[in-house]
Amino acid sequence: MIGVFDSGLGGLSVLAAIARALPRADLVYLADTAHLPYGDKDDGYIRQRVLTIGRHLVEQGCGLIVVACNTATVAAVAAFRESFPDLPVVGVEPGVKPAAQRSRSGRIAVLATESTARSERLAQLIRQHAGSVQVDVEPCPGWATRVEALALDDPDFAGEAHRHLSPLLAAGVDQIVLGCTHYAFLCPVLEPIVADRAALVDVADAVARQCVRLAGADAYGQGRLTLLATARPERLQAALPALGLHALTAHLHGAARLVIT
Repeated sequence: MIGVFDSGLGGLSVLAAIARALPRADLVYLADTAHLPYGDKDDGYIRQRVLTIGRHLVEQGCGLIVVACNTATVAAVAAFRESFPDLPVVGVEPGVKPAAQRSRSGRIAVLATESTARSERLAQLIRQHAGSVQVDVEPCPGWATRVEALALDDPDFAGEAHRHLSPLLAAGVDQIVLGCTHYAFLCPVLEPIVADRAALVDVADAVARQCVRLAGADAYGQGRLTLLATARPERLQAALPALGLHALTAHLHGAARLVIT
């Protein structure tokens, strides 16, 4: 069984990629909806939540854990691996490396939560993988919350997205990293803005490939999906069709359940 968790709905984009890559795996998705968003929390708080949730998933029998949240990964995945040294753990980090490799203009951008934007881990990724490529880090407060509210067709958001992206495009950015798993669900708004000027870089498929390499026996089950949430589990289940994730709905094993962690 593979456990996947995020503060809320964002990690569902990663979950969908894993389900496509490992259709026979039994998957558990835990949304920490009682404590979202993570993006405006301090690192200590995020570490405590990651360790608590990860421990719960391990106790449920998960043999592989996916931290499907950029903010949680940069703040806490190292501490989680120290606590569970024998457990394979896959984190989600902004795709700075592939973006830098693909850039022709020599300038890329990372869209991120406030926590990720100020993190030392993101700074390390840039130092390690950007080389001579210039990297603009663009905090996007409220974007993850917008996805949580399923306010994806709000016309006001298009204007807000333009205000974030237009200066980057004008500066010559040609690769734009989605530095939060929630942002994948905003692509229908973002893609027309960047059009032929820049590519949006998501790492969900790369995370799924890593799961294929590490899953072992956990790749083989009955293809069941269990949904858990620390608040309003019914809303998590209702979000699947609202986000276009009908394929995941077909694999649901019972109704989403509330967990107290």
